[in-house]
Amino acid sequence: MRGAGGTTAAVRPTWTDQDIPVDTPRVPAREAARDELSDPMYHEHDPNLLERGLDRFWNWIGDLFSDAAGAAPGGPLGLVVLVLAVVGLVAALWWRLGTPWSPARSPEALFGNTARSAADHRTAAAAHAEARRWTEAVQERMRALVRSLEDRAVLDPRPGRTADEAAAEAGRLMSAHADRLRAAARAFDDVTYGGRTADEATYQALCTLDLELEAAKPSLATSTAPGAAG
Repeated sequence: MRGAGGTTAAVRPTWTDQDIPVDTPRVPAREAARDELSDPMYHEHDPNLLERGLDRFWNWIGDLFSDAAGAAPGGPLGLVVLVLAVVGLVAALWWRLGTPWSPARSPEALFGNTARSAADHRTAAAAHAEARRWTEAVQERMRALVRSLEDRAVLDPRPGRTADEAAAEAGRLMSAHADRLRAAARAFDDVTYGGRTADEATYQALCTLDLELEAAKPSLATSTAPGAAG
């Protein structure tokens, strides 16, 4: 717009209240945004608490294996070989030592409250062996062995006797079988109180020992008290 004398006059724009931009302070703006985003409609497809926990767990597992694979010789393949080796070692120890958390019990009486004959125990042992229940078969055959020694008066019948005590007493009278008697008592204690599992070889060894003791004669030593003769 030209004024007098040919000069151009500056034209100032005219602002209305509606044209002035709104300048909202930062804190109220943040609170308004938080209130808006808290609307349930924005979270309809969010994972629930369990899904978020599982996601974090699997992410942690993935990071753990990634770090382990980076540190293991041979990378991921070396890690797989290492894990398989550890699993194999644990399985071997489990098989050899039995259930780790099975509490060992103190040896109790060999026969408990039962009063069966040696033949009854052998019959029970054979039935367990036929069903491949080797632990029960070993237990019954050990009871048959000791009951047979009592029936033959090699051992005096004594309530409360343990397998270890029976083996020690019989071993003193049948020294040729002393080591195998101790081994039989130890096998009985392992499967009865130590939580281990017997196998067929242990049962067969016990059967052989039982039959050999049936045919063996004890070496009964007689002692004379000093001054008894004369």
